[in-house]
Amino acid sequence: MEESVGGSWLRDRLLLGIAAIGVVFLLAQSARSQESGEALFKSKCAMCHGPDGAGKTMMGEKLKIPDLHSDVVQKKTDAELTQTITKGKGSMPSNEGKLSKEQIISLLGFVRDLAKKH
Repeated sequence: MEESVGGSWLRDRLLLGIAAIGVVFLLAQSARSQESGEALFKSKCAMCHGPDGAGKTMMGEKLKIPDLHSDVVQKKTDAELTQTITKGKGSMPSNEGKLSKEQIISLLGFVRDLAKKH
């Protein structure tokens, strides 16, 4: 069965509208995820790592916490950083069972974004 020219135009417009809604949804999800990572960082990590991730807090300096903007941290793979956030390392406590996988991914994204800001 042949489709009319008008029907094809309408179908194409409808598909474009659906695609646009999908893109807006994904962008909103990404923004919420970033906000979530930042909020999590401020509530769970900033006391030691500092609000900017530089580790310039009393606890951060005492424990010699690395600057999260540094190449030492940023050159680690996502898997390595996820492992550190999840299991802890050295004086950093484990977040296993305290944070969901999605929250850990949000924190990882926030840590990656810190390097872009400095």
